[in-house]
Amino acid sequence: MTAPSSDLQTIGGLTFRVHYRGAFALLEVHLQPQQTIKAQSDAMVAMDPTIDVEGKLEGGLLGGLGRMFSGESFFFQTLRAARGSGVALLAPAQPGDLLPVHLDGTQPYIIQKDGFLAASEEVQISTAAQNLARGIFSGEGFFVLRAQGRGMLFAESYGAIHALEVPAGEEMVVDNGHLVAWPEGMHYSLEKASSGWISSFTSGEGLVCRFRGPGTVYIQSRNPKAFGSWLSRLLPSRGN
Repeated sequence: MTAPSSDLQTIGGLTFRVHYRGAFALLEVHLQPQQTIKAQSDAMVAMDPTIDVEGKLEGGLLGGLGRMFSGESFFFQTLRAARGSGVALLAPAQPGDLLPVHLDGTQPYIIQKDGFLAASEEVQISTAAQNLARGIFSGEGFFVLRAQGRGMLFAESYGAIHALEVPAGEEMVVDNGHLVAWPEGMHYSLEKASSGWISSFTSGEGLVCRFRGPGTVYIQSRNPKAFGSWLSRLLPSRGN
């Protein structure tokens, strides 16, 4: 299989490249014989006939239920180069970019719900429960995803991805709907966008995340909830 040329790289034991960055990203992975990659259900776009694809319930029943609560699918799909090397193309359901993250085994990453696309077989994807206040007020539910291990992680976004570098001792405030991923060890807290509750919600922001450096927070340039609200105003009501 061939695809439009872009930078091909090998990181964490996986050879890949990302096409059409920014709006309609497409992930191309080159699998060696018997190498496996796992992905979100229905992520496969095309693959060589040397590759087998099947559903897998990683983490057992509780792991599948946890992923459902965090907005992901109950099953992963696994792609294995069962009959020699091969190339597979993967894509997210929403328009946006992809964030490749090399996990070295020392620093897990937290991913927003609906943010996981694919990962190396050696990377464990689990569900992490937020505390009660975070779950109620963040608008993102009680669960997020946690990626740990050694290998490549690919997070998806809605819109382009921007890296916010937060120096040590400094802070950055981020709207919850624009978060993509951040290192687990980075301190953050949820708080009102304004000094008062009424002002916070009438401003359209509600609660925000305050991150303290050092670390890098990856954000998306568009908010899917804001887009959904905008789109709903254009659709005819059922009574019409």
